[in-house]
Amino acid sequence: MVVLGIDPGVATVGYGVVDCRGDKFRCLEYGCITTAAHQLLEHRLSQIYADMKELIQRHRPDCMSVEELFFNNNQKTAVDVAQARGVILLAADQCNLPIYEYTPLQVKSAIVGYGRAEKQQVMYMVRQYLHLKETPRPDDAADAIAIAICHANSAMHRILQ
Repeated sequence: MVVLGIDPGVATVGYGVVDCRGDKFRCLEYGCITTAAHQLLEHRLSQIYADMKELIQRHRPDCMSVEELFFNNNQKTAVDVAQARGVILLAADQCNLPIYEYTPLQVKSAIVGYGRAEKQQVMYMVRQYLHLKETPRPDDAADAIAIAICHANSAMHRILQ
């Protein structure tokens, strides 16, 4: 199963494409879609949409896992990220890609075994799952890989039950 993990944002959308075969994980690609701060929001959203469609078409994943939004005190940022998340979901839907959503708590629980784990613990476990010498950078990409692994673990758990 190939899973496309997404850490949504406006300035930076982290992505990780992970091939999962049983308990073996292999990262096919990771990185970030970035948009310039000086661009109008609608242009940034258009770029995210186009880049997402290209990423999906290039890898043809079996599904996409995306992190649910965590709202902080900045409503403007939350609304912008929600709009970016919307175009990400639209791109997946238009490519007939099943979408699975996970909270940060669920991702941390699936990767580390503890929902309140620190970011460094999650990054360490991502390295362990993928047998990497270094943690993928930037953090948004590493988070996206964790989201993909979370779904793979969750899907495998459902199959075993």
